[in-house]
Amino acid sequence: MPLKRFNPKKIAPPNSPSYHHGIEVTPNMRWLVLAGQVGKNPDGTVPPSFEKQCENCWDNIFAILAEGGMGREDIVRLTVYLTRREDIPVNRAIREKKMGSIAPASTLLVIAGLATPEFLIEIDVLAAKD
Repeated sequence: MPLKRFNPKKIAPPNSPSYHHGIEVTPNMRWLVLAGQVGKNPDGTVPPSFEKQCENCWDNIFAILAEGGMGREDIVRLTVYLTRREDIPVNRAIREKKMGSIAPASTLLVIAGLATPEFLIEIDVLAAKD
């Protein structure tokens, strides 16, 4: 049985079409927990632009999901950490491009900083699959 995604009518709708308020994971599904992914290039360097770091985060996430036999449709929850509020629109645009119509449960935080000062974004993911 696939993941059940829902938005109760008794509460305000999501602020964006890129997430749902709830995701039901049925019994006996496999879970994959991803470490927070930052915008490093495959060679370990960190690009200076937010756009490239954001693209890299998603590419890293999809590579890890694939290694675990999963895809974007199996993402249950995302937590996105940004260090600059002005990057929210670009983050949303890239996320929508990368995720398409898949809308997991999601939280976005704007924080003072990440583990390394040049990181502008970090995304952590929970995924589940039959």
